[in-house]
Amino acid sequence: MTTYRDRMTEHELRAEIVRVSRLLWEKGFVAATDGNVSARLGSDRIIITPSGFSKGFIKPEHLIVTDMDGKLIPSYERGRRDLRPSSEMPLHLEAYRQRPDVQAVVHAHPPITVAFTIAGISLAQCVLPEVLVSLGSIQTTAYATPGTPEGAGVVRDLIRTHDALVLDHHGAVTVGKTVFDAYMKMEKVEHTAEITMAARQLGQVNLLPQEEVRKLVEKRRQALGLPATYESEFCALCGACGKGEDGSSDESPVANLDTDEIARLVTQAVVREMGTK
Repeated sequence: MTTYRDRMTEHELRAEIVRVSRLLWEKGFVAATDGNVSARLGSDRIIITPSGFSKGFIKPEHLIVTDMDGKLIPSYERGRRDLRPSSEMPLHLEAYRQRPDVQAVVHAHPPITVAFTIAGISLAQCVLPEVLVSLGSIQTTAYATPGTPEGAGVVRDLIRTHDALVLDHHGAVTVGKTVFDAYMKMEKVEHTAEITMAARQLGQVNLLPQEEVRKLVEKRRQALGLPATYESEFCALCGACGKGEDGSSDESPVANLDTDEIARLVTQAVVREMGTK
């Protein structure tokens, strides 16, 4: 397997991680010591940002090298004994284990994206053609306590077929062929959240026609060499439009009502519930 390290010197790789870390900070995708960035350094090592550093001020010499179990490489420890790998290392390592093609991982807290998870609104809806082709559906994982091995568990299955995942109440993780590739996917996730939020504020989110979704999903499948079952798995996992394989809709009747009517129905339900107590 050709690795990222085969194409770049360690010095160049450290510089790229620092560059992307600063971009995350400048874009407001991370605050304080949030976020982490890593890349493969050979087939059995990764290089990753340390815990407790602002990504806007990190330097190449601050980056830490570990094996694929997260253990520090002794030859890299000299002069860095006070530095610890990011607490989100289990999440990064899981992405590398599940995706031999992945050469870099970016984890950040883009604010609009996080707000969507707090509001309980999925970004998996099929609304932007370029997102369906470049990222697939932007799935939200189950909740995991940040900085714990739970993070690896919630991304394990989804990361196999997705390059971008939203972490419930936490942030997002993107993977790529380079550090900058993974970073650009993070930009795309937040941009999707911003556009979706604007559409909701303007009125409603109109989904792409199902036939168009099929064409875009097939385009992604062919580009990445995904199995023939990818389309059916895509729709089954997403479910954002409420449509079954035959095109029928399982959408609740409430979805077609205006805001005032929904508010009236909710109020009636609450009053009925209170009357039974």
